[in-house]
Amino acid sequence: MSDRFIVLSGCSGGGKSTLLEELRRRGHRTVEEPGRRIVQEEMASGGTALPWLDLAAFARRAMAMALADRDAMQGEHGFVFFDRGLIDAASALEAHCGERVIAALAVEHRYNRTVFLTPPWPEIYVGDTERRHGLDAALAEYDRLESVYPALGYETVILPKVAVAERADFVLARL
Repeated sequence: MSDRFIVLSGCSGGGKSTLLEELRRRGHRTVEEPGRRIVQEEMASGGTALPWLDLAAFARRAMAMALADRDAMQGEHGFVFFDRGLIDAASALEAHCGERVIAALAVEHRYNRTVFLTPPWPEIYVGDTERRHGLDAALAEYDRLESVYPALGYETVILPKVAVAERADFVLARL
């Protein structure tokens, strides 16, 4: 476990990436969401490990990328903020395929006990070429993550719907 590894999870389109950028701007180490990076790579190469084409392949690749991200950050000092992580990808795989992978991974690859969740925020939710699912799918994902993290022994903290600077202040004060 690394108490320095902080996960920002929650609803798609809830402001995680914007918060991550603010934390990076303030000098913290950050790791971009595996899913976005995979979608960009797959679209550029004509690949099919995309959530709307092959969710299982996408989730497996996201899990591998999340593990590699953790390994790459082991030598970093101070907090490292992850836009999603291993548990998000593993829970997507379990929900889609029924493969039981979360429990084994969650014990061996722990993050900080406190996980910050971005709640559904329809006013800022925007789909794009990389986020093709609608708000209904984002809400279902949020509901799943809101129950998965506590079941694994994490304390979830719901982020307030405030300006990004205030959100960053909130996260840093909570830590």
